Amino acid sequence: MHHPLKHVLLGSILSIAACGAEPAPARPWASGALNIESGLLWEIGTGTPFAYLLAPTQLTWRSKEFWGRELPGGSRIVLRHRLTLLADLIRNGPESHYVGFSGSPSLELWNRSGTWSLFTGAGGGFGVTDSRGIKGGLGQDFTLNWFIRGGIEHVIARNRSVSAGIMYQHMSNGGMTKPNPGIDALGFTLGYGWTY
Repeated sequence: MHHPLKHVLLGSILSIAACGAEPAPARPWASGALNIESGLLWEIGTGTPFAYLLAPTQLTWRSKEFWGRELPGGSRIVLRHRLTLLADLIRNGPESHYVGFSGSPSLELWNRSGTWSLFTGAGGGFGVTDSRGIKGGLGQDFTLNWFIRGGIEHVIARNRSVSAGIMYQHMSNGGMTKPNPGIDALGFTLGYGWTY
């Protein structure tokens, strides 16, 4: 084979391979994300006589990273904004539902390849429930919420992820009524996410 012909063939093969190659996916923290999470939380407190069972569903927006640092070995610690719409189905108590809003930071530790992370966060907000004036139940419809969460997230495909975590949720009226029993519940959540 002639020398110039080898170069033409080699150049053609390399250009076809370069055109067919998919661009590297963006790191999960480099763009915003929407997540939907659901789970079960069981009453663990002593402030109410009811053995509440909560089935929370959360629609969450996370910003792209607003602070981050690469660690030795290539992993990355990231801080993102997190805003959540909450909808809790309530069982084993006088109320039947809770709808609210919360905000918090999301602290995430991503592995070098950007496929796995450990996450945590704590925050709070407000919402409404259908209080019924029953002793041991929530004292009024307007209710404050506070939570702590942690877990793992795994990227399963381009712009898609799944998560599993633990969550503690507190709901009460902040002492606006007497008594103010509140709900203290702990359990798990499972989630699915999209980056954009």
